Amino acid sequence: MTEQDLQIPMPHGTADAVLFSPDPSTPLPGVLHLPDIGGIREAHRSMARHLSAEGYTVLLVNPFYRTSRPPVFDFPRTADPARTAQRMAELMGPLTPEAQQEDGGAYVDFLTAQPSMRPGTIGVVGYCFSGALALRTAASRSSQVDAAASFHGGGLYNAGNPASPHLVLPEVSARLYFGHAVQDKSMDAEAIQHFEQALAEWGGHYESETYKGAFHSWTVPDSPVFNPEQADRAFRKLTELLGETLC
Repeated sequence: MTEQDLQIPMPHGTADAVLFSPDPSTPLPGVLHLPDIGGIREAHRSMARHLSAEGYTVLLVNPFYRTSRPPVFDFPRTADPARTAQRMAELMGPLTPEAQQEDGGAYVDFLTAQPSMRPGTIGVVGYCFSGALALRTAASRSSQVDAAASFHGGGLYNAGNPASPHLVLPEVSARLYFGHAVQDKSMDAEAIQHFEQALAEWGGHYESETYKGAFHSWTVPDSPVFNPEQADRAFRKLTELLGETLC
């Protein structure tokens, strides 16, 4: 397994990234790994490494490059809720829908140019806030993204908001998977119901399910609510999606 720390030229700066490959001499299908609000850190490195070991070239990126290099939090997120909320606002502020679309395209371009990636379409996976970024990337680069997954994605459906992520669905041609959390303030049961209705109206190939007993951020090893059993199930669903679309 190789793990290469990189700098990606972006439209508005330079983004830190990590490229994983189990065998760089053998081009493999590519996957873009988008982390949660905590950005690049060992928890997401381990998740990307685990996925790469299944036979993928995986690019883990820092979506917050406009604001900060990793670590994007220099204090424990659970220690000071007010300070954490302020920092989250600083990180998310520049990530407008337009910025997400632009950044997603740049990440795809960088990944597909890597010699360790096999020519062809890619997969994208997002966690928490970056579930929406994964969906927007699939929409903006529909000819290059064949699979997109979101786990405990927040704000995927915002009624009455002209920038709600679900509105990009008509532009998506990828196969989609959504794994939702229970009692998730960023995506409650009503929002999930409306989102699944939007998916049905879209008419593409998708799966959307709520994980029993799994709370927001259950897939991430350093999360206080990490659920190993359900995280393993989420990983199996992700590898099934990628295996049936990219391989």
